[in-house]
Amino acid sequence: MGLREDSLKSDGNSAPNPKSRLKAARAVPAASRIRKKNGSKNFKQIFVLSFDALKERKARSALTILMVVVGGGLMIAINGMSAGQSAFVTKQLNFLAPNIMFVSSGQHGFRGPEGPPTIIFNSEVVNRIKSLPYVQQVIPEYQGQLQLNAMGNVENAQVMGMDPTKLVVIAPSLQLVPGSSIQANNPAGILVGDSVANPPGLTTPFVTVGQTVKATYSYADPTTGKLLTASRSFVVTAILAPTGNNQIDKAVVINEATANSLFHKSGKYDSMAVAAISGDYVDAVQQEITSIYGSNNIGVITPKAILQTRERFQSGNSAFILDIAFISLLVGAVGIITTLYTSVNERVKEIGTMKAIGAKNSFILSLFMSEALLIGLIGSTLAIVMGVNLAYILSGFSPGGGGPGGGGGASSHISPIFIPHDILNVWILSALLSLAAGIFPAWKASRLSPLEALRR
Repeated sequence: MGLREDSLKSDGNSAPNPKSRLKAARAVPAASRIRKKNGSKNFKQIFVLSFDALKERKARSALTILMVVVGGGLMIAINGMSAGQSAFVTKQLNFLAPNIMFVSSGQHGFRGPEGPPTIIFNSEVVNRIKSLPYVQQVIPEYQGQLQLNAMGNVENAQVMGMDPTKLVVIAPSLQLVPGSSIQANNPAGILVGDSVANPPGLTTPFVTVGQTVKATYSYADPTTGKLLTASRSFVVTAILAPTGNNQIDKAVVINEATANSLFHKSGKYDSMAVAAISGDYVDAVQQEITSIYGSNNIGVITPKAILQTRERFQSGNSAFILDIAFISLLVGAVGIITTLYTSVNERVKEIGTMKAIGAKNSFILSLFMSEALLIGLIGSTLAIVMGVNLAYILSGFSPGGGGPGGGGGASSHISPIFIPHDILNVWILSALLSLAAGIFPAWKASRLSPLEALRR
C-alpha cells in the first residue's frame, strides 16, 4: 500500500493538487493586471514624452496649432452664423403676410427696375386686378423720398403714399407706440417707421408722437420737366413699432391723396400690394396677373420668394466660406506634417538611442502619432472657443435684410446659433486630420535603423 501511494504521488499523469490549481487560477488575473499596468505606464510615458517634445519647440508647435485653430474656428463660426441666419429667415417669414404680393411695373432685379415701366398703374389697372379671382384687395402706393428736419436734426426717409389703415394687411404684426393714432384722412398727418424714429446708433429718438417735422421733397414739373424742390410741414400722428418688414420700418407713411399732390403723380401709382384670399392662392393670382400683362411687363414678388432667394444666397455664401475654412484646415494638416517631419530629422539620435535601449517600432510610432493627436486636440478645442467668439463678433457687423421682405430695425440683428452636433463634428474632423497628418512622419521615425541613427 505504501508503494502504491508513493507511486500515485509521483505519477505525472495523476490529478493535480487542488492547491496548485488554485495558485494557477490566481496567477492568470495577476498577470493580466501586470500587463494592463505596464500598458497604462507606456501610454502615460508616451503622452509625457510627446508633450515635452512639443514644449521644447514652443514657437513651431504654437504656429502649427494656430493653423488648426484658424481652420476649425472658421468652420464653427460659419456653421453658427448659418444656423442663426436660417432661424432669422424663418422668424421673418412669420412676420410677413403669406398672402401678399408686391406688384411693380416692369422687371425688377436686386438693384431696382431693369428698364422703363411698360405699364402705367392707374385706377383702371387697380380695378382690373381687384376683379381677378381669389384677390381679396389691392393697395396702390405712391413712392418718393423725403428729407425730414426735426428740431435741426435731419434724416432721409422713403415715402409710402397709401391708405395707412391698410398697413396691417401688409404687416399683420403691426403695432403702434403709446399715444399713436392712424388718421387716414388727415393730409398733414405722417406715420413714422421705427428705424426712422429711432435711428441706429443714436441714444435719443429722432421724432416723437405729436411733434411737427419739416419735409423737403423734389418732383418733376409736369410742363417743363425740371426738377423742383419744395417743403411742407407734417405732424407725427403715429410711430410704428418694429414690424420685421424693412420697407415699412425704414419709411414714413402719408395718405394717398397727399402723396399724389406732393410728388405730382397725376394718379399714376408706382406699385401696389395685392392680397390674395389666403396664401394657398398666391401662385394662382400671380399667374393670372402675369398672363394678363405679360411677365416682361410686370413684376410680381412675394415675401416668401424674397426670403427664399435670400436664404439660397446666404447658404451659397456660407458654403463658399466653409470650403475656404476646410482648405485652411488642410493647410494646418500640411503644417503638422512639416512640423513632425522636421522633428523626426532633428531627433534622429534621440530615436536611435531609444531603439538601442529597447524601444520597439510601435513605441516610436505611437510617440509621434500622439504628438500629432495632441496638436489636433489642443487646436480643435481652442478652435471652438475662437469660433464661438468670432461668430458673435461677425454677427455684430452683419447687415439686416433688404427689399420688401427684409428685416428692419431692431429685428434685423442675426444672432449665431451653435448646434452641439456641428461643433462635435468639427472637433472630430480637426483631430482626425491632425492624426492623419502625423502618419507619415511617425512611420518614417519608426523605420529608422538604430545604427544609422547613432552614426549621424
